[in-house]
Amino acid sequence: MNAPLKETTTSTQALEQHKSYRFVADLLARADIQINGSRPWDMQVHSSEVFDRALAEGNLGLGEAYMAGQWDAERLDEFFFRLLRAKVDKAVQPSKLVFHALRAKFTNLQSVKRAWKVGEAHYDLGNDFYATMLDKRMTYTCGYWHDAETLDAAQEAKLDLICRKLDLKPGMRILDIGCGWGSFMAYAAEHYGVECVGLTISREQADYGKSLMKKGLPVEFRLQDYREIDEQFDAIISIGMFEHVGRKNHREYMEVAHRCLKDGGLFMLHTIGKNVRESTPDPWVDKYIFPNGDLPSIGQIGDAAGGLFVTEDLHNFGADYDKTLMAWWENFEAHWPQFKERYGNEFYRMWRYYLLSCAAAFRARDIQLWQWVLAKPGVLGGYQRITS
Repeated sequence: MNAPLKETTTSTQALEQHKSYRFVADLLARADIQINGSRPWDMQVHSSEVFDRALAEGNLGLGEAYMAGQWDAERLDEFFFRLLRAKVDKAVQPSKLVFHALRAKFTNLQSVKRAWKVGEAHYDLGNDFYATMLDKRMTYTCGYWHDAETLDAAQEAKLDLICRKLDLKPGMRILDIGCGWGSFMAYAAEHYGVECVGLTISREQADYGKSLMKKGLPVEFRLQDYREIDEQFDAIISIGMFEHVGRKNHREYMEVAHRCLKDGGLFMLHTIGKNVRESTPDPWVDKYIFPNGDLPSIGQIGDAAGGLFVTEDLHNFGADYDKTLMAWWENFEAHWPQFKERYGNEFYRMWRYYLLSCAAAFRARDIQLWQWVLAKPGVLGGYQRITS
């Protein structure tokens, strides 16, 4: 089921009268996108207000205009892929986002008090909602599609890859910082005989974790900020949580991991990352999807870990997130009828925009997915890389 395109698309002739039409049309042409064109990735404009909103507020204005039904694209993922691959977004300097950039640069948006906001706004939407969109283990991070053909297989391959990279052995005690719905902890406990302690700032995730514990698995869910833990573990894992830590807290995060990891242990950091150090978090994603999120760069992670860990391995499989997000989108679309009344059409358009624009960003290699293997104090004789 594709999102319906409005029948009242404003005619190109009428749009051409708008003062910004030619500038926007020329920008889009760089990405082989036409206004009101016939191809699936072309932009169907229902209101000329889209032009001013996008130029003044960048992706925030473009996204809000989409949520309001002011424009469409049959293949929204392909629209954004072409836009990002041609770097059209870099040609727009939004005039109304100066405060957003300064706020991200000078304010600690991920303080202990603020850190809980993303749990309430995003992860607590409803376990039943996420259960229909994700794989059977409810793994809300990138799958590993090396030899996988289904979402379930890709997620299980990712979980097993992590276990092998950490060289897990029966009886080990593992810390999972940002454990989600416990997919890693359950898998590692079932297949590698380890005990796990998981930290989450989502009450829905913590409640779900109780069902896993009732099955007798040696996993413990704690509704707790990572800065509050001070215990020793044989290995540490963090899958898709570092994106919420924030640049002002990177070093403290690494210090927490360092004090909690036993000597000779390994720390796996699985995180989305950006290609440049000095950039501002996307304002639309910040407002509607992940409040106070902040993607790290390789340099920022390296700076944070410096003097604490030895980087033994760095593995990038960001292209796999494209496949993962498209699989989530297919599940979301298939099950949307049962949530339509609860969430409404604006939510549908918001999540369509979120899932498909993010898939495009990974497809265009605009953002990455890294797995870092960090050692304390370093593996004697070297670390053996595992990628399959």
